[in-house]
Amino acid sequence: MCTTFIALFLFLSACSKKGSVTPGNQNGSNGTNGNTTGTTNNNGNTGTGNTCNMQLADAESIEIFPTDNPWNQDISSSAVDPNSSQIIANFSSSKLKADFGSGLWDNAPIGIPYIVVCGSQPKVPVTFRANSNDGNYGSESDPGPYPIPSSAPIEGNGQGDSHVLVVDKDNDMLYELYNASYTNGQWQASSGAIFNLKSDALRPDGWTSADAAGLPIFPGLVRYQEVLKGTIDHAIRFTLQSGNVKPDSYISPARHGVNSSGGQYSLPFGAKLRLKANFNISGYSANLQIILTAMKKYGIILADIGSNMYISGAPDERWDNDDLQKLGQIAASNFEVVKMN
Repeated sequence: MCTTFIALFLFLSACSKKGSVTPGNQNGSNGTNGNTTGTTNNNGNTGTGNTCNMQLADAESIEIFPTDNPWNQDISSSAVDPNSSQIIANFSSSKLKADFGSGLWDNAPIGIPYIVVCGSQPKVPVTFRANSNDGNYGSESDPGPYPIPSSAPIEGNGQGDSHVLVVDKDNDMLYELYNASYTNGQWQASSGAIFNLKSDALRPDGWTSADAAGLPIFPGLVRYQEVLKGTIDHAIRFTLQSGNVKPDSYISPARHGVNSSGGQYSLPFGAKLRLKANFNISGYSANLQIILTAMKKYGIILADIGSNMYISGAPDERWDNDDLQKLGQIAASNFEVVKMN
C-alpha cells in the first residue's frame, strides 16, 4: 500500500455531507471525509451487540430495490443531455477517485462502513439533535426506532459525516443516520432515514436523509462483496464541489437540494454521469474493470457536495489501494451527462 499517497489524497479530500458549503449547515455540508470506524470480527461485523451472526456478504443475497428502481436502471443507451459538454467542461480535468480502500487513516478504516443485522435485532430510539458539527434535521427524519447495535461502526470515529448504515436482511429494510454518536447508552444523530428495499417509494419531497440529496447511501456504495460476485449492478454514489452543483436543485430520485454555488451549467442532485462507451478499460485490473463497467451501464449519481469525482465505497482489507489509485488516470472528460428530466 502506498501510505504516502493515501495520506495525501485523504488530506486533500473535501468533506461531503449535508451538502455543505460551510460547516454546520445542512444547506451545504462538511461532507464525507472517507473515514470509518468500528472493530470487526471475522464475520465483518462489529463484535458485541448483534443478536445473530450476519455477515456483510449477506447483504448481497437480497434485492436492493426493485429492478426498475433508478439505482438499478441500465442507462448505457440513454440519451446524452444537450448541455453535457458545457457541464463537464467545468470540471473536465478532475480525476476519478476511490474514496474507500483498505487499512487505516487517522485510526479508522477508509470508506463508509455498514453493518448487517437480522430481524430479531432490538430496535432502539434515536434522539435527533444538533451539535457542533451540524444542525437538527429531526423534522425531516423518520422517527424510528432503529435496529442499531451499540457496537455499530460510525464513519470516521465520529469525525466528519459520522454515518451509520444498517441493513436488516430478514426484513429487507435499510436504516441510515447522519452525524451520529452513541452517548450514555443512546444513539443520537442530526438526521435519519428508513428505506424499504422492496419498494420504489421516495422520501417526501424536500426531505433530506443521511445524505444531502435525500437518497439512501448504502445502494450506491462500491462494496468488495460485489466485486467478488463479479458485477456491480447499480449506480455509484459520487460528489462534486459546490461550484458544480446547481443551488437548491434536485431531480428524481433525489429529494433535497442544498445552498450550493453552481451556475447555469451545473448539475442538480440525482443527476447521473456515464463513462463513455468507447473508453477502453482493458488495461485495468479485473477489479477495476468491474467498477468501470458499472459506470458505463448504470452510471454514477450525484448525491452530495465534496471533492470532484470522488466515488463512495465501503472499507475492506481486501482492497488493493495501489490498484484503486489507478482510477486517478481517468478524467471527468471521459464521462457524459445522461439526459435529465
